[in-house]
Amino acid sequence: MPTYISIFIIATAIAVVIQAGILVGLFVTVFKTTRRVESLAAEVKTKAIPTFESAQSMMTELRPRITEIVTNVDESARMARAQMERLDVTVSDIVDRTRLQVIRADELVTRTMDRVEETSDMVHKTVISPIRQLSGLMTGLSAGLEYFLGRRRRQRGDGVGVPQDELFI
Repeated sequence: MPTYISIFIIATAIAVVIQAGILVGLFVTVFKTTRRVESLAAEVKTKAIPTFESAQSMMTELRPRITEIVTNVDESARMARAQMERLDVTVSDIVDRTRLQVIRADELVTRTMDRVEETSDMVHKTVISPIRQLSGLMTGLSAGLEYFLGRRRRQRGDGVGVPQDELFI
């Protein structure tokens, strides 16, 4: 049995040596990677820092201009808003005045039509009605005279007569 223990000790020693080799290999790989990362970091630092400094200096230089631009845009928006309010007031005034003029024109046309109708009624009452009454009176007198005189109205020779009841139109 002692041989089994020696074989086991030899196998364990070989495993420990293999593990030590793996650890040395990992150490070398991590060391090389660390050097590469440090060199890349230095390269990035040398290239990026000037870029960041340039960007910061540009922002420092442009900050007053950007502030001025924002102020100008704000002022322009206020002015545009004020102009739109004035325009709204002007358009509202124009609409109100136009509405008033349309109402006045409608009233004028309505009054004119009423007066035309009144004038037509007045002409009918003062001119046409008396003429009809006079015509009716003349027709009555004519009929009365014909009756008293015993004559009848003559009709024209062409056979077309004027009816008795036709009045002046």
